[in-house]
Amino acid sequence: MSQPTRRDRADAIRFLSIDAVQKANSGHPGMPMGMADIAEVLWHDFLRHNPLNPHWMNRDRFMLSNGHGAMLQYALLHLAGYDLTIEDIKQFRQLHSRTPGHPEFGETPGVETTTGPLGQGIANAVGMAIAEKHLASLFNKPGFPIIDHYTYCFAGDGCLMEGISHEACSLAGTLGLGKLIVFYDDNGISIDGEVVNWFRDNTPLRFEAYGWHVIPNVNGHDSEAIHQAIIAAQAVTDKPTLICCKTTIGWGSPNLAGKAETHGAALGEKEIAAVRTQLNWPHTPFVIPEEVYASWDARQKGTALEKAWQALFDRYQHQYPELAKELLRRIEGRLPADWQTQADKLLHELNEKKQSVATRKASQLCLNLYANHLPEMMGGSADLTESNCTNWQGMKVFSDQVPEGRYIHYGVREFGMSAIMNGLALYKGIIPFGGTFLTFSDYARNAIRLASLMRQRVIFVYTHDSIGLGEDGPTHQPVEQLPGLRLMPGLSVWRPCDTVETAVAWRAAIERQGPTCLLFSRQALPHQERHPDQLPLVQRGGYILLDYADGKPDAILIATGSEVALAVEAAKQLKDAKIYVRVVSMPSTDVFLAQDENYRNQVLPGSVLAKVAIEAAAGDYWYRFVGLHGKVIGMNRFGASAPAKDVFRDCGFTVDHVVAITKEVIYSAANASLHFDAKCASGMEK
Repeated sequence: MSQPTRRDRADAIRFLSIDAVQKANSGHPGMPMGMADIAEVLWHDFLRHNPLNPHWMNRDRFMLSNGHGAMLQYALLHLAGYDLTIEDIKQFRQLHSRTPGHPEFGETPGVETTTGPLGQGIANAVGMAIAEKHLASLFNKPGFPIIDHYTYCFAGDGCLMEGISHEACSLAGTLGLGKLIVFYDDNGISIDGEVVNWFRDNTPLRFEAYGWHVIPNVNGHDSEAIHQAIIAAQAVTDKPTLICCKTTIGWGSPNLAGKAETHGAALGEKEIAAVRTQLNWPHTPFVIPEEVYASWDARQKGTALEKAWQALFDRYQHQYPELAKELLRRIEGRLPADWQTQADKLLHELNEKKQSVATRKASQLCLNLYANHLPEMMGGSADLTESNCTNWQGMKVFSDQVPEGRYIHYGVREFGMSAIMNGLALYKGIIPFGGTFLTFSDYARNAIRLASLMRQRVIFVYTHDSIGLGEDGPTHQPVEQLPGLRLMPGLSVWRPCDTVETAVAWRAAIERQGPTCLLFSRQALPHQERHPDQLPLVQRGGYILLDYADGKPDAILIATGSEVALAVEAAKQLKDAKIYVRVVSMPSTDVFLAQDENYRNQVLPGSVLAKVAIEAAAGDYWYRFVGLHGKVIGMNRFGASAPAKDVFRDCGFTVDHVVAITKEVIYSAANASLHFDAKCASGMEK
């Protein structure tokens, strides 16, 4: 082969993609074939990255929002020289391979985020562009553009149909994210066929209305047109850019190009042979000529780019040592040296003040310290700032004019907010948190799921956590959301009962390398008395709050959040009746379950059969704690519109009801024990 052409490089992407899909007999060859020319121009001519160091701080970020075309990205990473071998390509979609069916963060070097659920990659890209703009405003100095790069994103028709694309892209235009460039793969085809039958949006006008710079009608198979479009996009610095690329899905396939059949299935050996003839590609499957590899190899160029940046950063460190130190600390995810001291101090202060406030207000009290002590914390709310109490003293609002601000008004965009926060966390150097009502976590659930899958430090703040919000009624009163969140692998959930538990919950979320949901009440909750020795136990997720039985309780009441106070009052009334119970507060079941068996047994001994769990949410989850002879006081219906105390009473959350159920459980457990003893005695006689 003579000097490889652009077509040669693009065809290398195409054939690696269709060969891998064919070998797996599973995948999506059409998009990689259609976007190969766009990818070749971007990655060969513009993308600043270093395959030998995928984590280089000042690299351009690349997101594949239409993640079903994963083989496009894997082919690019392999050809550019990342640690992704041809054997990895051959293992596409196989168990434990480095080339899963959709791009997964942490599984493949060079993959910036997990994509596949359409539209979320765009929102992640918006988050990364916000992070770049924000950190640049804080750390760049004249002559020292330490943070200075682009965020690129590929997206398809499906991404732009998804509602999250409207949420995220509307906000991106408002925030003037001029270094965000999105390539729209306008191929007119999705799984069901020609999208004109269900998607007739005027996409260029739509994005212009958002405040984007739009470059329409770019031939996605004309390399020079693509090159010029990217130059034009980079020239506009006050708006994000959408480059609308007209492409043919399955380009190069003589019989299937432009058809839905290429979207989500292998082409078949016969058609692949026809593609090889059509594109004059004589090489056998998975064989790429050395000349093509050499022309793709970005390792030397990438090393030189990073070396030049490192020299700039070395001079920056010399001139601005404290700023450089702070930037590295944040990017590496390390908390300040005095973090533990400050967090301990707040915890003891709150325990001494004994404030009875709503836990959403307690959360704000914590933020006044935590957010001011940790400049990496970047908060926000989906248009519920005053209700969520996610603002703090002295904060600035992030905007196109105030990029140093650390509070984002997301507007009514719960899903967009959550996926944008995932992008902020993935970028590094920022700990994002954002609030809405717990019932609206349903809107954001798939973004929470991806945060869990990627193990990102994202803090989801959910207030109005139960029927206790009262008059807004069942549309706003969460019932099934809390147990649903607890079932999600890798997600930590806290529902604190007062200021002390709230401080511990926030601390755990900040320190955790993974996502956390913090659930707070609308209504005021009483402070619970604790000895200072009990404070370290709160961080274990579940602990003995009080024990009237001196270690040998007649029953154990387990509760979270606002229901802890209910359990405490019931325990007092039972004590008057000479029934001595233990109250266990369990603000985080997942943290409690992660404790050693000895501790769990101390808190919830198996010898005590009479256990009652109390939580104003769907209750089936709690049977793992109360056992066969215990009972759960929970919700098996929706709430009602009324003052909180009336809704609680109507749903059975009263001291009298807890007392009655506890007595019933004690009686049942005693009978079960007697029955068991009788069976044992009978067995011994025999």
